[in-house]
Amino acid sequence: MLKRSRTVLSSLPDLTARLFGRAVDFSAQTEPRPPIRLEDFLSIPIAEHGQDEDIRARLRAHGQFLARQERWQDLSDEIRAADATREATPGGTPVADLLAFGARSDVVLAVEEALMDSHRTDQAPLINGIRALEFVRQDHADDPYIALIVALTHIDLAWAWRGTGWDTIVPRLHREKCAAHFDRAIEILSPWCGVRMDSPVLQSACCALLAGRRTPQRRVADCYEALIDLDPYNPRHMRALGNHLLPRWFGSYAELELEARRTAARTQDIWGAGGYTWVSLDAIAQDEEACARVDVDFFVDGLRDIVRARPEQETINMLASYCAVTLRGNLGLHEEADLNRIRICNAADWLIRDHLTEVHPMIWAHAADGFDNNMRVSSPSRFAARGRADALQVIANLFRDEIREGNRVVFTPEGPQLHGA
Repeated sequence: MLKRSRTVLSSLPDLTARLFGRAVDFSAQTEPRPPIRLEDFLSIPIAEHGQDEDIRARLRAHGQFLARQERWQDLSDEIRAADATREATPGGTPVADLLAFGARSDVVLAVEEALMDSHRTDQAPLINGIRALEFVRQDHADDPYIALIVALTHIDLAWAWRGTGWDTIVPRLHREKCAAHFDRAIEILSPWCGVRMDSPVLQSACCALLAGRRTPQRRVADCYEALIDLDPYNPRHMRALGNHLLPRWFGSYAELELEARRTAARTQDIWGAGGYTWVSLDAIAQDEEACARVDVDFFVDGLRDIVRARPEQETINMLASYCAVTLRGNLGLHEEADLNRIRICNAADWLIRDHLTEVHPMIWAHAADGFDNNMRVSSPSRFAARGRADALQVIANLFRDEIREGNRVVFTPEGPQLHGA
């Protein structure tokens, strides 16, 4: 269930300026007037804690608990079962991924914190955790899911050493450590094939290993195509494919467009044109040239088909915030891309008017940061407050004409309704 609250904001003269084109000079009024509050003209339920967010946190904590208790066989059995049934949270996150993430989170966090401490002298946090996991793998040498946990830990540690900077500014030692962890992950997973084992979680790990392979023949599209065919209902795989086909990674703009269209054709019975949109979604938000080349009509048709396939509020909030916040972040950098961005951003109008019934603040907050899954949130409450403010500002601006006419906009399960002043 969702915990709901009503939004209340205090007096905001600058908000009246945005909505009505001018600020109100209260000092000039002959008689005092009550403060203008957002709740006076806009009311929408706020899902402070979404069902999907709670489930993901619980599953990560469960995986962490089983690892801390050294119940490795129980952990492997649960990952195997979730992988076999393609079990996912309401928002589409695979349960197997969440359990595996929780199981390695202590080791990864210890290394990340150690690397952030520039004054560290103790090297134990950098090696003790992964060494302990390697011993666990030896004790379960024939278990692909224990091997998966250890390999994914090495991948996470590789990225912790590598960081997000350009290659030219990454210290040589860090590049070497990153390469060594990737090499070890490749070695660990080499006995198992996700396709032969009908395992999306193993095939997803194989796709993650592409970043560490040193050979030019990486067959990125083939690797992801196999993953998408194993789990076509999961859009995360399609989004990852589009990101990795950018020239900054392993592909080209021509390959990105081709694979987006091929994915749409292969998943048409599930997503309609949505496969094209999923593959393009993150790529065009990050890359101006990709955005300039996207087929906007195809993309927007895909948005409508995704809504038909996934009408849940998690999806509606994600798509609406993507159009209203994420895509607007790079406006002004590329003329042709801007034209496409604006056309896609306009989809926020019908997404909110026709499909939104509640605001999920955390989704809107992540939209402002480009849905960066690796971003560390120091204060979830402040992060959610920022997302809530962004969402309400977007909605208020969208209904500014109705509000100027004296209406109060009230969102109901059937959609927004106007109530005269």
